[in-house]
Amino acid sequence: MSAPRIACLFPDNLCRAGVVTPGLTEDQLWRAKYVYDSAFHPDTGEKVVLIGRMSAQVPMNMTITGCMLTFYRKTPTVVFWQWVNQSFNAVVNYSNRSGDTPITVGQLGTAYVSATTGAVATALGLKSLTKHLPPLVGRFVPFAAVAAANCINIPLMRQRELQVGIPVTDEAGQRLGHSVTAAKQGIFQVVISRICMAIPAMAIPPVIMDTLEKKDFLKRRPWLGAPLQVGLVGFCLVFATPLCCALFPQRSSIHVSRLEPELRAQIRQQNASIEVVYYNKGL
Repeated sequence: MSAPRIACLFPDNLCRAGVVTPGLTEDQLWRAKYVYDSAFHPDTGEKVVLIGRMSAQVPMNMTITGCMLTFYRKTPTVVFWQWVNQSFNAVVNYSNRSGDTPITVGQLGTAYVSATTGAVATALGLKSLTKHLPPLVGRFVPFAAVAAANCINIPLMRQRELQVGIPVTDEAGQRLGHSVTAAKQGIFQVVISRICMAIPAMAIPPVIMDTLEKKDFLKRRPWLGAPLQVGLVGFCLVFATPLCCALFPQRSSIHVSRLEPELRAQIRQQNASIEVVYYNKGL
């Protein structure tokens, strides 16, 4: 039986309850857990859309980022690829949000439009400022726009968490309440990890391409520029994506003393010995 099939038949909650198919080896069980965890949301249990999973980050981002870095000179292409990038980011940010509180279609639409508009406006504004600067500086406009857009896109797509909070649990996974403070900390950590994830892929290839485009090899074969840039971005992302996702644990913790007074009092009333609570920060 294949690992994906096992994962479908024996999801994480059943395995936790001790329901294991006869003859299933420990290696198969762990493989099934990895597959299940990569495809299903840890709070809602819903299956995450394919391009919203972390496993899709490298192939999707290498294509989009490579094109942003290649077609940065003309305004229409800047607008198009920034829109594509932020549309993809919106799917990823929503798919990997924390908590199980639903968000309305209206809230989702407003967040998407605001995040995408902010990203495009940032890219165009920075592009206009670099017109009279060396070409190499212009190559870094996409990174600056992406970094700024992450500060807009992620909080907006996860605004519901900032309004009602996210679930916090004890060490055993018992839900204790909802915390806006934990949501703020989790979103901040995700913003930092996403910006760090973009640094190698959007800072190293421009320098290399700026050098290569001055050589006769690429001057005679300009059509090689885009695939070469995409390949360089992909190489960087292979290492940067898992490294930056691991900067902060997905199951993060926060001291009870830092929580909201009401929630802190509620937790103390339930169990005065609890000093640290845990939450899913999202990815």
